[in-house]
Amino acid sequence: MTNTTNKQIKPGSTIGILGGGQLGRMIALAGRAMGYRFVTMDPTEDAPCGQTADRQIVANYDDVDAAMQLAAVSDVISYEFENVDAQVAEVLESQAYVPQGSRLLRITQNRIREKTAIREIGIPVAPFHVVASLEDLQTAVRNLGLPAVMKTATGGYDGKGQWVLKCESELAEAYETLAKAGTELIVEQFVPFQLELSVIAARNPAGELAVFPTSENVHQDNILHLSIVPARVSEDVKARAEEIARTVVEKLDVIGLIAVEMFLTADGQLYVNELAPRPHNSGHYTMDACVTSQFEQHVRAVCNLPLGSTELLSPVVMVNILGEHLQPVLDGIDRLPSSAKLHLYGKAESKVKRKMGHINVLAPTVDEALATIEQLQIWTNKTEVQS
Repeated sequence: MTNTTNKQIKPGSTIGILGGGQLGRMIALAGRAMGYRFVTMDPTEDAPCGQTADRQIVANYDDVDAAMQLAAVSDVISYEFENVDAQVAEVLESQAYVPQGSRLLRITQNRIREKTAIREIGIPVAPFHVVASLEDLQTAVRNLGLPAVMKTATGGYDGKGQWVLKCESELAEAYETLAKAGTELIVEQFVPFQLELSVIAARNPAGELAVFPTSENVHQDNILHLSIVPARVSEDVKARAEEIARTVVEKLDVIGLIAVEMFLTADGQLYVNELAPRPHNSGHYTMDACVTSQFEQHVRAVCNLPLGSTELLSPVVMVNILGEHLQPVLDGIDRLPSSAKLHLYGKAESKVKRKMGHINVLAPTVDEALATIEQLQIWTNKTEVQS
């Protein structure tokens, strides 16, 4: 990688963003406040990021010509989610300034490469096997035991492309179903976790590193429902989680932001589950509860500015607004407390299970924030908001 430790992209410059979703939208909103201009590339017209950028190039993520148009008008290029085309990012690397690079993108786009890379830097992951046939799957299950989790190596999010294997009688159906994706498959030993945690960390080309407070995450139907900060775990667990994030950043030469998702077991062990080399849903709490939001931090990092303080100013619970929640949120907007901050993403169509926005509820304690969310009666499953 070219030495760029002294290169700064100062306010007034143009930042190009591969991808036009809500993460790009919030990066652009934060960066515009700092004086940057933005151009985004996304196949959907009037994409969420396109609404806040100066210009949107409407093109598929694998369109090299369109990517070169983006490069021609950008002083620096970033990506807002890891499913953009790594090959396009690699081409751009040779023609433009892409401080995040394509290597980490390529690693995190493939669960086999990702798990292998994490294991090689000495961080615990669930034991896993790569499977290319039903016979491979049967061997993997014999070695790993049941339950186990089979996943497609690429694609899939919010629980898609996964199958929790509970008994041998379902192996054939599970293999046949996931094999239709036409990608490699990975089987992981099931981790009997007590809690899910994540840590967002940032690093700039000068080598400065900053870590946000550990978030406790609650999922519903494999989709993030709540992020609770401070996480309701010991200070020792928080310190170890944040140290794991630092190790990932340093060993994998991360520039920009990375989210490190982890499982915490009943005996206090931490296992890394996934990496996301960009702002993350579980870091949305930072927009209202930290001195610096994850989105401003991302801009600072890729532009090689000094990183902002990650100090937590208030306990907070972030709750996602899915398609089925949007109208109840709007209908009940008068009931939102003054300490609740609403963020909507500007998506044209509201669909069930689709992320449409989020609310950050600030309160003196996380228990009070959770009680506020329960009182709103928008998220009706009481098991989702246990305090």
